[in-house]
Amino acid sequence: MERTHNSSFSSFKSYIHALSDTPNRLSRRACSVSTSVEETNRVRARSGPDMKRTLRWYDLICFGVGGMVGAGVFVTTGRASRLSAGPAVVVSYAIAGLCALLSAFCYTEFAVDMPVAGGAFSYIRVTFGEFLAFLTGANLIIDYVLSNAAVARGFTAYLGTALGLSTHTQLRFTIHGLPKGYNEMDVIAVVVVLLLTLVICYSTRESSLLNMVLTVLHILFIIFVIAVGFWKGEWNNFTKPENPKNEGGFFPFGVSGVFNGAAMVYLSYIGYDAVSTMAEEVRNPVKDIPIGVSGSVIIVTVLYCLMAASMSALLPYDMIDADAPFSGAFRDGTSSWRWVSNVIGVGASFGILTSLLVAMLGQARYMCVIGRSCVVPSWFARVHPSTSTPVNASAFLGIFTAAIALFTDLNILLNLVSIGTLFVFYMVANAVIYRRYVAIGTTNPWPTLSFLFCFSLTSVVFTLLWQFAPSGKPKAFMLGACVAIAIAVLQLFHFMVPQAQKPEFWGVPLMPWIPSISIFLNIFLLGSLDKPSYVRFGFFSGLTVLVYVLYSVHSSFDADEQGTLGQKSGESIMESVESEDHAQKV
Repeated sequence: MERTHNSSFSSFKSYIHALSDTPNRLSRRACSVSTSVEETNRVRARSGPDMKRTLRWYDLICFGVGGMVGAGVFVTTGRASRLSAGPAVVVSYAIAGLCALLSAFCYTEFAVDMPVAGGAFSYIRVTFGEFLAFLTGANLIIDYVLSNAAVARGFTAYLGTALGLSTHTQLRFTIHGLPKGYNEMDVIAVVVVLLLTLVICYSTRESSLLNMVLTVLHILFIIFVIAVGFWKGEWNNFTKPENPKNEGGFFPFGVSGVFNGAAMVYLSYIGYDAVSTMAEEVRNPVKDIPIGVSGSVIIVTVLYCLMAASMSALLPYDMIDADAPFSGAFRDGTSSWRWVSNVIGVGASFGILTSLLVAMLGQARYMCVIGRSCVVPSWFARVHPSTSTPVNASAFLGIFTAAIALFTDLNILLNLVSIGTLFVFYMVANAVIYRRYVAIGTTNPWPTLSFLFCFSLTSVVFTLLWQFAPSGKPKAFMLGACVAIAIAVLQLFHFMVPQAQKPEFWGVPLMPWIPSISIFLNIFLLGSLDKPSYVRFGFFSGLTVLVYVLYSVHSSFDADEQGTLGQKSGESIMESVESEDHAQKV
């Protein structure tokens, strides 16, 4: 066997031959799946030294809280209250928090059973195969890099607010020869990204300690803002608008406004998924991961509800500045309270640092595990023997993020993550159902696939009706019919298709209800995104498919021929046989 890992790329002639064999290689590799046993042993060994298991449940809670509670929450609360829910934004946050918890359960089941650094990429690879895993993983990394670049530039803006400076004239400099949107150089953003890159390359443990300190400081600032809001606020603002012509009461926009507000604020909870990428570095995954992921979502939900209540007490909903609700309220008030606006800028700066740190940790671990699967160069998979961290992936993505943050003015709100992340959440919810009801090689997958298709289709129809159908009884009837059909399909699947396997340690309760609700919610949220999000997703997805066809499928085919990738789709039956051995290893 003289074939090397990169045999398809050893010469131009070899590559042309590989391209001519693309249909055969796609049929062999695109739907090939790994197993949890392979992912936690043989595939992980491709990184060389192991990552150190130094994290406990409290580290994961701080990572989760730090990743979710960024500066964007200050904006999201105002937009949801002013435009969608009014004072009932408190209920919107509670509903969104419950939805986030349901989605987090899906991640937790996979992370406990398969404690590797790949997160959603690994979960989809063991269920739906290599191509869909690469499509979702690549989109997720692109979202991480672009969002982190925007967040880093946001740090400069909030630092200017804290210092009372004009960020455009004093903390950035302009190069007039470049096009608008690419001409404001942000050196501070670059320095912040590179310093955090050094920290995450040096040690995950030290990264956790830094995150803990920054998260505690950020939470203290948030508690301060909440306390001042209640102290300065009035309870009448919960029911009385400033303008008598506007709708009053606690639910001025009705029940639909509460749910529209929940869709808007749900994106403030995104960040807990990065915690699942730390699973390989957790001492006791069975105990620590469920506590860390669920605990962080619950804590953040309480904080968000208190922030929303504080803001509602501070001002009537029709007086709230949708873009700067807290700082705007204090800045426009009496001079004795204007200093609070600067305090909010300081707190938001800490929030940006924590969310940036957690996201950069997550993106590096995604890239590391994608490298293990050989669909990108395996250089990214290497773990440094001294630091026990994925230094190559961390450094590459850190430098790439810093380069974009230097000159690109990305018009992405700090609390928003693009369509790719919601698509990954949707895929993970589907994957957890598929994994429970299908044992590859022994179970017919079509009943489960048919259910997932029908339920998703019903959710899409419901979302389209919600977004575009005119209000009235016909709309209510059609929405009710969609709900009835979805419940009927769900119940039919539940009673007719038995579970093929159950998790040994921790599993999503009320299967298949909870992941099905998560599927619906993610589709509903996808329907609330704007057209540019879909254009960006389509562009990057097309680019990802092109990379897979021109490079990734050939690289993984070579690795498979060399015998370094492990199992193919038909051999996943070994997983159930080796599950006891896996339990001992975890």
